[in-house]
Amino acid sequence: MTILRQPTRAGVRDAAEKIARILPATPLFTHEIKGVVVSFKAESLQPVGAFKIRGAWHRLTALDDATRARGVVAFSSGNHAQGIAWAAKRLGIAATIVMPSDAPRTKRDATLALGAEVVAYDRATESREAIAARLAEARGATLVPSFDDPWIIEGQGSAGIEAAAQMAALGLGTPARIVIPCGGGGLSAGVALAVKDARITVVEPEGWDDMRRSLEASWIEPVGDNPPPTACDSLQTLRVSPLTFDVLSRRDATGVAVSETEIAAAQRWAAETLRLVVEPGGAVGLAAVLAGKVPLEPGLLVILSGGNVDRAAYAKVMAG
Repeated sequence: MTILRQPTRAGVRDAAEKIARILPATPLFTHEIKGVVVSFKAESLQPVGAFKIRGAWHRLTALDDATRARGVVAFSSGNHAQGIAWAAKRLGIAATIVMPSDAPRTKRDATLALGAEVVAYDRATESREAIAARLAEARGATLVPSFDDPWIIEGQGSAGIEAAAQMAALGLGTPARIVIPCGGGGLSAGVALAVKDARITVVEPEGWDDMRRSLEASWIEPVGDNPPPTACDSLQTLRVSPLTFDVLSRRDATGVAVSETEIAAAQRWAAETLRLVVEPGGAVGLAAVLAGKVPLEPGLLVILSGGNVDRAAYAKVMAG
């Protein structure tokens, strides 16, 4: 299905109102780092362990009854999968998720437990987009991308609406800079629409920092050949979309990349300081702050986007 409309700030507000009716706001934590109070939006504490539940709910509730009856198809390494599965189950919609065969078992099992069908693919040799598109066409189902969709972008942006309200309630003013994990850019584009006066910094793992390079080049740059291994399964997007890139480019967003060592250090810091379990992809924004790659300044907001960890891998990280 070709989607012609663009994501808007009004759409983000609508999404925030929808989500507020079914889910409590995720907590906002604060901690002083080198004399600066930093705010942390704990999307890791969503019912599915990540912010993806927001976009999924906004997108699926926009479908009419006839479209819902034909089901939905999505592709994801796990967080979008769980968001779609959760929303689909609540709305009585059949959901099929195309997931990489090497996706964390905890994410795959959680998606299945929510009643979705899972179709595995080889991340190295197959295209998840092509597989999902074929399934959707064959079944007459609606394809729900993980970021290249205006409803998804607007839904994710509701996290920014919530966080800004929470900061104001705590007397912290409005967000001056928001640091956001970035795969395809759905969350960062949505938050950029939601909080129009904040500076936006997207963060990606080294070697997967195509949004950073795209923003610097002023055109979309894909991930290069043979990207390095990364623990950030949720951020392994080979190419960002025009929808997300355009929003972030118009907002003069900037990007930074962080190393695997810096990401693991951020996971440990989150556990020890905030008492939060944060997955590698969800910790990249924090990693950039702790590594000094983002300036410490009043009004700094960091989004901790997910907490769905592989238990064995997380234990190794905690052991140092």
